[in-house]
Amino acid sequence: MNDSRDKSRIPLADRMRPQRVDDMVGQKHLIGTGAPLLRALKGGRLFSMILWGPPGSGKTTLARLMARHSGAPFHSLSAVTAGLKDLREVVHQAEDVFRGGGGSTLLFVDEIHRFNKAQQDGFLPHVESGRIVLVGATTQNPSFEVISPLLSRARVLRLEPLEREDLKTLLRRALEDEEAGLGGLGIEVTEEGIGYIVDLSGGDARVALNDLELAVLDALDGGEKNPRIDVAALERALDRKALPYDKDGEEHYNLISAFHKSLRGSDAQAALYWLYRMLMAGEDPLFIARRMIRCAAEDVGLADPNALKTALAAFEAWEKIGPPEAELALAQAAAYLAAAPKSNALYRAEKAVKEEIRDTGAQPVPMHLRNAPTRLMKKEGYGRGYRYPHDCADAWVNQEYLPEGVKQRVYYRPTNRGIEERIQRRMRELWRRKGSS
Repeated sequence: MNDSRDKSRIPLADRMRPQRVDDMVGQKHLIGTGAPLLRALKGGRLFSMILWGPPGSGKTTLARLMARHSGAPFHSLSAVTAGLKDLREVVHQAEDVFRGGGGSTLLFVDEIHRFNKAQQDGFLPHVESGRIVLVGATTQNPSFEVISPLLSRARVLRLEPLEREDLKTLLRRALEDEEAGLGGLGIEVTEEGIGYIVDLSGGDARVALNDLELAVLDALDGGEKNPRIDVAALERALDRKALPYDKDGEEHYNLISAFHKSLRGSDAQAALYWLYRMLMAGEDPLFIARRMIRCAAEDVGLADPNALKTALAAFEAWEKIGPPEAELALAQAAAYLAAAPKSNALYRAEKAVKEEIRDTGAQPVPMHLRNAPTRLMKKEGYGRGYRYPHDCADAWVNQEYLPEGVKQRVYYRPTNRGIEERIQRRMRELWRRKGSS
């Protein structure tokens, strides 16, 4: 290409869309060697499917490759702008093709979750008749957003965010490709610059390629011959400050440490600051959510049992919804954990129990606690003397549950903070009753 402005009429992300399945990066579980979808694509076999994955993960590309490899007529609709009238028009054309012996028509519906139930119902008879092979794309969990009859007629395939090396491959390919990409323009992007674009992309190939194109056009507008684009140039072009971060290095551990210690220290302001420092630098949100789950169990514990539920809900929200909506779910969990009453009593109990078992070994289960499924075992005394607590007042009976060798040990000592204050009172009452019996 002689003039980058002529080529830029079509966005770089669209120009660089793979034309062959072998050119796709990522999604090896779907299109890697021997994967069923790869075999179907190369064999030209069509089947209805729902492609569930984050933006820029390859959903539209897979649909177009299905059409290319099968030779089937291809139509594309967006649920944002299309309605039943548009669907009827596609169906009418598909029926003409089918009657003429041309086989099925491939219909790609982007953001299918935006169609309401009645609109989704409109696909059913045409999918069942074979006139249409439906490929729906969604960033939302299909279990909640796609009607059951449609799900029963389509396979759900989940796509993952692209890995860092996959995105780097796409960017280098765009810089080298003289026909569809930016090759021949004399542009050099440093390795640090490529890494910076990847960090900003959040695993979204479209975002990465759009940012690259914007930075290249900005460099060309500067009039410099054979410009070299580094992180500083990218910061200027994209108006976003690079945050120092190495997912495998010291800063990774420093930031997650600061975040956890802020949660433990009940500082919600600091917890939110470190949370977004990591998110904006490209940290894996599920890594952060896992640390919050640990904090809920280790640092909050039974002082507030809802803390664990909140952390788990944040993890699930990110898995099901993703960015940007689920970022606020992570923030909600972080603020809740920071504000919750704290107790590490369970954490200390865990350490004490493990140490006990290491020191005293496998103590035998007391006879009255043993299971007695056979007559012989009952004869041997298994289960003899066990008293069923629910037959007694307050569902409590004074009997020993620890082995003889560790009797009277105390591992869990609840604090007087939050819910544990009630647990502490209950345990003290039971200890008193046990001692006076």
